[in-house]
Amino acid sequence: MRRWLLLGALLGGALAQKPQVVIGTGGVGGVYFYYGTAIAEILNKGGAVQAQAMQSGGSMENLLLLRDRTDPARGLYYCGTALPDAVLLAFQGEERFQGKPAPVRILFTMYPNYFHVVTTEDSGIRVLQDLKGKRVSTEVPGGIIEYEARILMAAAIPGFDPRVHFGKWERVRVAESAQMLSEGNLDAFFWSGGLPTGSLVELSGSLARKGKRLFLVPLPPQSTPVQMLKARFPGVVDTGTIPKSVYNTRYDTPTLTFWNVFVCPESLPEEVAYAMVKAVFENLSLLHTAVAPARDTTLENAVRSRGGKVPYHEGAVRYFRERGVWR
Repeated sequence: MRRWLLLGALLGGALAQKPQVVIGTGGVGGVYFYYGTAIAEILNKGGAVQAQAMQSGGSMENLLLLRDRTDPARGLYYCGTALPDAVLLAFQGEERFQGKPAPVRILFTMYPNYFHVVTTEDSGIRVLQDLKGKRVSTEVPGGIIEYEARILMAAAIPGFDPRVHFGKWERVRVAESAQMLSEGNLDAFFWSGGLPTGSLVELSGSLARKGKRLFLVPLPPQSTPVQMLKARFPGVVDTGTIPKSVYNTRYDTPTLTFWNVFVCPESLPEEVAYAMVKAVFENLSLLHTAVAPARDTTLENAVRSRGGKVPYHEGAVRYFRERGVWR
């Protein structure tokens, strides 16, 4: 309560002034955008904060905003959706966070992302090496998906350089990649998202209407690219399967999985973090209805990242202890 009163003083002494929470999401067509929008609606109905979801470049951009745009003196906090490997880079001050780590904390674990290498059956692409000379998109520049794609490709093609080994290198969002592939202007693209990802469902349908079929390049658990990415992010990357029923592919596809997390800055007051988590987990039915992959956002799954290097926010921990899932 004391911290809440101090926050009120910072905001001009008016306790009625609610903290402003901006939720970084991802591009339209990806799950992050719809998930973050649903969370903002739940938080606004809960009344503890004034929340607004914003379209962004995804995990890395959300973490940079959290680090650079949060302003506790104004009651402004940037939160967001993020992949766990991106959060680890930010927390440890690596890559784009070199020399200036992000003061990031986990509010809750959301749902698993599945890595997709998307193409068509008639492309001739069956393994990562087949991407050589093809027109390929690696998602937005400097994003975590591009970072993951580079690690995978470097394991498949020694000395890999996208400017050299791809026939044409694109760096566009999932919705645009899907449209380009459907129209024949792209051969393949990398994506990491929940199941199903709306843009890929639409792509599968548009291909089917043209007599074509979606193909996902398999990433077997024991393959060198998968092992290399798991070694880069120990304890963060796992393996799983995209069922053939999700996008009407011919086969189930082995791939990499990552449990997404909803993050906030360490400076978010404990009472506010507690109220935000409480609002979300007392309205899970609204979230599950709004976003299909959110079915995996449960009290039990919410704490599954607790064994990692990135700590949970104390406000979230207090709520999960009260609910008996933080042991």
